[in-house]
Amino acid sequence: MFVITADQIDSRHDRDRASEMIAQLADRHAAAFALPPDQTSGDEIQLLVPAAADAFAILLDLHRAGFWSIGLGIGPVRTPLPASTRQATGDAFIAARTAVTRAKRAEARFALDVPPRSDGAEAVALSTGAEVEALVTMLLLLRARRTPEGWEAVDLLESGQPQTAIARTLGISTAAVSQRVKSAQWRVELAAHPALVRLLDNLDRDTSETDDHRR
Repeated sequence: MFVITADQIDSRHDRDRASEMIAQLADRHAAAFALPPDQTSGDEIQLLVPAAADAFAILLDLHRAGFWSIGLGIGPVRTPLPASTRQATGDAFIAARTAVTRAKRAEARFALDVPPRSDGAEAVALSTGAEVEALVTMLLLLRARRTPEGWEAVDLLESGQPQTAIARTLGISTAAVSQRVKSAQWRVELAAHPALVRLLDNLDRDTSETDDHRR
C-alpha cells in the first residue's frame, strides 16, 4: 500500500492550500483512494492509495503544484481500514512520516521510505528504496525545469489533441509546437513512467511479502 504525506511549504506565510489540493486530487483521481483524502495537522495532506500507477500520478500532480514537501511511504497498513485516512495506521504511515521529514530538506522536496525488514534483507530493501527515490527525484527535477510554454503544449498533448490542433489553439506553427515539446522533454519523461511505476510496485510487493512472513 502507498501512503502519501504532503506538508505545505512555508505555510506560515501562505494561505492554507490543503483543502483546495485535496479537492483537485479527488476530482482527478476519484477512484484511486482506499479512503477519502484527509487534511491532518492543519496544513498537511494524507492519502492512502492501493495502486502504484495511481500513487505515481498523484505524486506528479502534487509536485507540479509546487507547494508541498512530499513523503511516500510504501508498506502494509492495518486492516480492516477505519472510516478515515487520519485514523488509519501501519508501517506505510510510519514510513510516509519519516519520508516527509526528509523531503523538507531534499532538493526536489520528495523522499521515499519503506519499513524496516526483519528477515535479514533490510539492507537490500533500504538500498532499493533509496535507488527508486533517486530515480523519481531525477524525473521530478526534470519536470521542474519545464517552462510555462512547455507545460501548455504538454497539457494539450495529454488531452489528446494532435500538434496541428495545438498549433491553432496556441496561434503558433506546428514547428514551434514540436520545439516546445522537445524542450519540455515530454517523450523522455513518458518513456520513464512505466519503469518507475514497476519499481514502485515491486517495492510494494516486497514489503507485503515481508508482512506476510511476519505473520
